[in-house]
Amino acid sequence: MGPQSKENTVNRTLQTLAILTVLGAGPALAQTTVTGTPAPDAKSSATSGGQEAVTRPNTDRPDAAKPGTAHAATGAKLEEGANSFTEAQTHHRLTEAGYKDVKGLTKDDKGIWRADAMLNGKPVKVGIDFKGNVAAQ
Repeated sequence: MGPQSKENTVNRTLQTLAILTVLGAGPALAQTTVTGTPAPDAKSSATSGGQEAVTRPNTDRPDAAKPGTAHAATGAKLEEGANSFTEAQTHHRLTEAGYKDVKGLTKDDKGIWRADAMLNGKPVKVGIDFKGNVAAQ
């Protein structure tokens, strides 16, 4: 075997190792945690003691496609804190949650946006905390 053959064998071996390394790392890199819709048996913040917005989505938010879920947000715990949502963003979030005819939107001294709105044809008072949690009061 000449020097050219040894060099070709070494190059092929290195290429094969590189390909195997990339292929072997592919499944490990593809493993991600999917967040989104909570489990059907997820507890609301009213029973779990608060929202961990970083680890799970708001389970108290009414589903606009299913107005019957609005009762789940009644009495949910809103957390005080510096709220960076603008009035427009807050209004948009309320309408996404199924609230209509939002009026009197103001931020209180605890950082919670409050408003009067209609849900399923009934007047409700709503609030949104700094994490974006929506609750009928």
